[in-house]
Amino acid sequence: MPYLDLDGQRLFYLRRAGTDQEPPPIVFLHGAGGNALLWGRVLQHLPGRAAVALDLPGHGRSTGPGSTTIAGYRRTVLAAADALGLQALIVAGHSMGGAIALDMALEAPERVRALVLMSVTARLYVAPALLEQLVQDPAKARQWIVETGYGPETLAQARALGAKQLAAVRPEVLHGDFVACSVFDARTRLSEVRAPALVLCGAEDRLTPPKYVAALQEGLPKARLELIPAAGHMLPLECPERVAHAILAFLGRV
Repeated sequence: MPYLDLDGQRLFYLRRAGTDQEPPPIVFLHGAGGNALLWGRVLQHLPGRAAVALDLPGHGRSTGPGSTTIAGYRRTVLAAADALGLQALIVAGHSMGGAIALDMALEAPERVRALVLMSVTARLYVAPALLEQLVQDPAKARQWIVETGYGPETLAQARALGAKQLAAVRPEVLHGDFVACSVFDARTRLSEVRAPALVLCGAEDRLTPPKYVAALQEGLPKARLELIPAAGHMLPLECPERVAHAILAFLGRV
């Protein structure tokens, strides 16, 4: 299986070669408590595109304690890209992964050619009660995340997959993810982002509501917003084909 050894951690990744060697690869970053399998059905609808999907530290098949800051995850992703020999990147991130992608565009702008930001806002607010529950009763917290994270028309199969992914992450890693989200705030720096961005949001998203996602898009110099009807927060699981088609159309323009 493909692993990278980074500072004593083993980082699992999926890599697919593209049929066209000119465009930069798409690096897919999952959200809090997720793993690379989040992108499986999206990748099925992106034939020919070079892509890498990572399990962040402590997630999926990667070892390590995870991080409690977006900057920590950003450094890991850039180190992984270096180890894979990837310089120019298209970075696609979901939720916490979107915050990591945005942080990469701010702190390593020479590496990021384009952004795909899904279900993410410039300020990722996390209720203190949820942070406490993630410590005191992780199972109940996971149940709330699953109940809140999907649109009303989402198939039970997609919800079950999301619940399975959350349950596979150690409670302290999931808590650390939400701590990282809770202190992330890029609102005052959005104008610095040079890369063109596609911003995707589910119309029924209750975790990152559309009005806040729209504020992210409005603050970015070169961004367009696409609102997906009937979808909730978990776009790659709820509507992978729609997500893939939006990405292809965006890359065709940029």
